Amino acid sequence: MVGELEFEKPVLELRKKIAELKEITKDADVDLSDEIEKLEVRLERLEKEIYENMKPWDRVQIARHPNRPTTLDYIPLLFTDFFEVHGDRTFGDDAAIVAGVGKFQGLPVTIIGHQRGKDTKENIRRNFGMPHPEGYRKALRIMKQADKFGRPIICFIDTKGAFPGKAAEERGQSEAIARNLFEMAGLKVPVICIVIGEGGSGGALALGVGNHLHMLENSTYSVISPEGAASILWKDASKAKQAAEKMKITAPDLKELNVIDEIIPEVKGGAHKDKDIQAQAIHEVILKSLKELLKLSEQELINQRYEKYKAIGQFDLQNEYITTNS
Repeated sequence: MVGELEFEKPVLELRKKIAELKEITKDADVDLSDEIEKLEVRLERLEKEIYENMKPWDRVQIARHPNRPTTLDYIPLLFTDFFEVHGDRTFGDDAAIVAGVGKFQGLPVTIIGHQRGKDTKENIRRNFGMPHPEGYRKALRIMKQADKFGRPIICFIDTKGAFPGKAAEERGQSEAIARNLFEMAGLKVPVICIVIGEGGSGGALALGVGNHLHMLENSTYSVISPEGAASILWKDASKAKQAAEKMKITAPDLKELNVIDEIIPEVKGGAHKDKDIQAQAIHEVILKSLKELLKLSEQELINQRYEKYKAIGQFDLQNEYITTNS
């Protein structure tokens, strides 16, 4: 089965068995309703046991699911009158970043997000959702436009990280990311950031400096991938599952560490199971954030953003070392 996850196999096998019994009941003169009912009760219990007790690596797998909704999946479900813009006015257009203007319940907003592909051809065109510097400069261009016209900014984060290739470095990848961090800190409009899939390293941070940072329940947000961390810590990428446990990269962990503001509940089994219902949950959180942030003045928005990131991490004077929560 396409997109089948290892930890879900018991659930999928039981669903298959129930479907087979229903087919037999339908096609043959046999009443299996009692057996089906017992299996459905068992399925409900099994789903609850599995989906309510997922390990960090299970969430990593869901965040990477090939059918997981992307920025372009959510835009028509959340916004109206969306108009996409292209190009950074310096080098070119980067399909790994989608940016444009739309309306959220009639309110003009700026929408920016990472965009990966759904198949091999689209993934190649969008560089697997890993932006080049022109992608971040495109994002910054429309952020400044939003700042000029007073439009709230909503960012969707979903990338393994910025593209580390030679050409990207030659065109100033690090500078482009650093510039976004600097400029986003001083925007005079509300900035809402939502991690909808993977939030990896500086590639995610370049769209992640906001007044509110939310995460979908099964998304991840980290300085490095579990495979990368395992390669550094144990010289063995196969220990990614162990690294995911140690890194605290899931929404529940980051909420506990006060890195994110709110966890957005997901459809049972992951957002890919029903993107319409998932979009509604995101809609409610965006609405709540806007109601809160639109009450603040320009200077209050900047101050709130500054205080939010200043509060992440602790300095231990007694032991003379810095511990960070991110």
